[in-house]
Amino acid sequence: MTSEPSPAEPSDLAARAAEKHVVVVGGGIGGLIAARECAKVGMRVTVLEEADALGGAIRRVELDGVVVDAGAESYATRGGTVRALVEELGLADRIVAPRAGGAWLAGIPGVGAAPLPVGGILGIPANPFQEDVRRIIGWSGVWRAYLDRVRPPLTIGHQLSLGRLVASRMGAKVRDRLVAPVTTGVYSASPDDVDVDVAAPGLNAALTRVGSLSGAVQALREDAAAKATGVQAAAHAPGAAVEGLSGGMSVLVDALADDLTGFDAAVRTGVRVRSVRKAGEIWTVEAEVSSVAPVAEGIAETDALVAELQTAEIAEAEPVIEELVADAVIIATPESAARELLAVAVPALTKTEAASSPEIEIVTLLIDEPGLDDAPRGTGVLTVPGSHTAKALTHSTAKWAWVREAAGARHLVRVSFGAQGEPAATTELSDAAAADLARSEAAAMLGVALAPESVVAAHRGSFVQSQPASIIGSGERRTAARAAIHAVPGVAAVGAWLAGTGLAQVIPDARDEADRLRRALLWE
Repeated sequence: MTSEPSPAEPSDLAARAAEKHVVVVGGGIGGLIAARECAKVGMRVTVLEEADALGGAIRRVELDGVVVDAGAESYATRGGTVRALVEELGLADRIVAPRAGGAWLAGIPGVGAAPLPVGGILGIPANPFQEDVRRIIGWSGVWRAYLDRVRPPLTIGHQLSLGRLVASRMGAKVRDRLVAPVTTGVYSASPDDVDVDVAAPGLNAALTRVGSLSGAVQALREDAAAKATGVQAAAHAPGAAVEGLSGGMSVLVDALADDLTGFDAAVRTGVRVRSVRKAGEIWTVEAEVSSVAPVAEGIAETDALVAELQTAEIAEAEPVIEELVADAVIIATPESAARELLAVAVPALTKTEAASSPEIEIVTLLIDEPGLDDAPRGTGVLTVPGSHTAKALTHSTAKWAWVREAAGARHLVRVSFGAQGEPAATTELSDAAAADLARSEAAAMLGVALAPESVVAAHRGSFVQSQPASIIGSGERRTAARAAIHAVPGVAAVGAWLAGTGLAQVIPDARDEADRLRRALLWE
């Protein structure tokens, strides 16, 4: 049992904190947040990031003078955690909301493209006779969905799979044409693999209470409206309940890095951690410096060598191997790297099940085409699985006013490829071929001819998407992995593979883990 220090002990606590050194492996948002929490109480902190820039899934790219997000472009407003951090870092004046304009669906059999119906949850309609629903599923789909209202509630209870629940109650057309585009676009997963209780909290209970799935959707939306928050209903509408930052989400990364510098933390990039070992209460982190990077405080034995390399201006030097000694280690890498680094120090982790994490590719295009000026397909497009090689598109200049201003008369679109169990169609392509495929897909999804010469610039980014918390079995896997890590004193792990995807989940989780670790270091 832990106990907090009494008010009479602050100087003691500060002294103990100053003696502790924490190494954070990974400079994504989870790692930066955890590092900041430790640095705030006076601990010595060293952040090691393998890439040449911080941020992880938050990246920026410059396309013909236009600087935009190449990775995550927004954050969920639920809980208010991310906004509170943004305000704490002095970025309140940067907060922006997406412009009005709903998402569209593309690849609808016999229809082509149509606006995503309003008034549903995860694509499940409250009223199948609604005109925008009927247009997508047709009359046969409408009447099949209506059976949900008259079916006896003998199978109602706790259904785990969203896809199976929707198909059994409202039919395959609702599942395949309305729900699947949303789950694939948002979670990169089939609706059959999505856990109802996580993705749509309260839906099973409302189904039991009301007696029909469409009625349950309506009941949840009415409950949310009655509470006057709109949070629950909005959380299930793609593109809603999110905010962004003018200038891009990398502004948040920059602010966190500056804050860490203010706390005298050492933040280093271009450093690959090769191993993490524990002997007694001491941790040793072996790192490889592949480029001439700043040396962390306290690693005097390598100072002379690095200075020699810098003086000689050697462009391609042999990697410098360093060993950093720490009192604790926080692993903030993707799951595969985290498991490899902790295999020796946390052997129980090797006995837990690893999640399947798809590789996603986002191709960002800067396009000069007046036909896009009127935002013909709203702020973005989701595709019916199997109809396109791309799973989704964001028309960034239609969604964000700051991007539209930065781009001038041109347009910025982001085309996403890859999903759970489905490798990205761009994986084996060259950058030029990937950009051309993205252009072709964008033209088909937006319904506007886009000539090759209309593409002014392009960028391709690859991301390993951690398994969302909404995937069936994800919660059990995360709990088992975290229990194994918690059993070893002096180590913590943060990031989307343990917290769930999205800043609204990663940030509070990283804070909690850092708090757990520093309490153990200072008070136990």
